[in-house]
Amino acid sequence: MENKIVNQLKLVKLSIKYNIMKQMTNKVTFITNIIFMILNDASFIIQWLILFNIKEDFGGYTINNVLILWALCATIYGIAHLFFEKAFTLSDLIVTGKLDSFLVQPKNVLISVITSNSSISAIGDILYGLIIILFCKISVIQFLLFAIFSITGCLILTSFTTILSCLSFKFVKGDVIVDALTGAIISFGTYPDTIFKKSVKLIFYTIIPVGIISYMPAHTIFNFNIWGFLILIIITIFSVILAFWIFNKGLRSYSSSNLMESRS
Repeated sequence: MENKIVNQLKLVKLSIKYNIMKQMTNKVTFITNIIFMILNDASFIIQWLILFNIKEDFGGYTINNVLILWALCATIYGIAHLFFEKAFTLSDLIVTGKLDSFLVQPKNVLISVITSNSSISAIGDILYGLIIILFCKISVIQFLLFAIFSITGCLILTSFTTILSCLSFKFVKGDVIVDALTGAIISFGTYPDTIFKKSVKLIFYTIIPVGIISYMPAHTIFNFNIWGFLILIIITIFSVILAFWIFNKGLRSYSSSNLMESRS
């Protein structure tokens, strides 16, 4: 069992390394994508800096709190799209019957699929998140929590996207739901949760897990709570297991396109 897990991890490492090296063949495009993503993210922070010059806090959030929230969201998004980019287009592969080439590979199908491509611009999100967090007034412990929650947030976001994508095993337009809900997570996750009504917050901790991906980790970084930390770890493990279970269950009803496409 241990050897199997180690082999899976080695294959994932090789797949991601290959994806990045493939993108680096055109160095100008590679660097440009990263720089433009950093600039795109920075434009939103400028808006917040202007707002905080007018008012000291928003819903109890100081400028430092908002910077931490932004850094966390950007890093989570970046890691997810760098390592598991195909999870966000999994619906299309299912609907068009293009999972064939992954079914014959000597590793877990879901891992094989979601690690088969990388978004290079996502490196810009990660670098942006790290730059922002370095400007925040945080302790070493808070930085370690930031690193841990960046990983747990990535795993929960990827798992949630995978679970939604599995709707495409039953419904042709499952990708519409995936795009709408994952887009909502990114959009709302960078705003202070205290500005939303209780009914909206309920949705953020159930239907759209913005609270679990973004708000809970951020509040645990602001004010460490051992129970909040443990809950997030448990939710992360549960989300990953659930994603694998639902995907494998959906795979039984998968219809092949009979197109044995090779990975480029």
